[in-house]
Amino acid sequence: MEFEERVSALSSKVQKQREMTQTEEAAKNAFVMPFIATVLGYDVFDPREVVPEFTADVGVKKGEKVDYAIMLDSEVQMLIECKKANGELKVEHASQLYRYFSVTNARIAVLTNGVEYQFYTDLDAPNRMDSKPFMVLDLGDVDESLLPELRKLTKASFNLNSVVDAAEKLKYIGAIKRTLAEQFQEPDAEWVKFFASRVYDKAFTRRAREQFTPLVEEATAAFLDDQVNIRLKKALESTRPQPEAEPVTSEEAAEEDLERGTGIETTLEELEGYQVVKAIACSEVKPQRIAHRDSKSYFAILLDDNNRRPIARLHFNARSKKYLGTFDADKNETRHPLESIDEIYLHADKIREAVRHYLA
Repeated sequence: MEFEERVSALSSKVQKQREMTQTEEAAKNAFVMPFIATVLGYDVFDPREVVPEFTADVGVKKGEKVDYAIMLDSEVQMLIECKKANGELKVEHASQLYRYFSVTNARIAVLTNGVEYQFYTDLDAPNRMDSKPFMVLDLGDVDESLLPELRKLTKASFNLNSVVDAAEKLKYIGAIKRTLAEQFQEPDAEWVKFFASRVYDKAFTRRAREQFTPLVEEATAAFLDDQVNIRLKKALESTRPQPEAEPVTSEEAAEEDLERGTGIETTLEELEGYQVVKAIACSEVKPQRIAHRDSKSYFAILLDDNNRRPIARLHFNARSKKYLGTFDADKNETRHPLESIDEIYLHADKIREAVRHYLA
């Protein structure tokens, strides 16, 4: 499987089994070891790569252990400390990581309960673990924007310098995103006052705060819904009648190929169309399973990057018309003329059906 698919598979396992995983040892066996092995790509049974119960005496502290040390080229690269799966991760849980961080070569420390993974480094002071993580990966709800940075910590692509270089930016972006999420769910007084001051001319009294708190909460939720659905709403609200599908003759297909010439050029329109199809197909499968390949004849959108699993085709290179190709259960293609990219949403059911055929 591809890296993104391995993360997705472990995420599914976590979501199904987290309620049954009540102890620290259970979390290690069910989630953390598979994370080290399948996601990061290290051999958990090879002590040259993964050392369980890693011990390094720290001052007067003797015999203390960190759950796992990840080795590369005979050097400790990462330290991992585990807690029980349904327990909240707190900075107090990282005391051993703090001590071990300063006496090993590790630049990455991970605190985890098997579901959430908090990644730390030494941005604030050399060889001293930061008090706040630079990256937080939640396998219960994976933020796909973090996957490129996580990939840099895998055995196959280990790039410590690149991770550390990007850590400060990730730290602040992650903190801001988490703060926004908290405020959207339960806005505090300062957040409410910030918005109320822009629409309310009177003094911000206790009564005003009580009045505006639910309004801000409702408005932010509505804003998020609007952003997610804006493209779909445009298509659904369109009064333009849907053109009927047109059969494609071999002569027309040959003419299109001649118009394209011999080169392959992926256009912005094709990429935009791909994103629309991907957004539709994501109701059936994880987005990382939706891939694309460009060719002289068409822009293919595939499940699992497999030519035998076509989801749709974009025929955008002809001078005259643009078409969306959809597939039935027998993989027969029907082309639908498009006046705009948004009209792809009119064929959402056919796109989803194509995906479901491969999952049956």
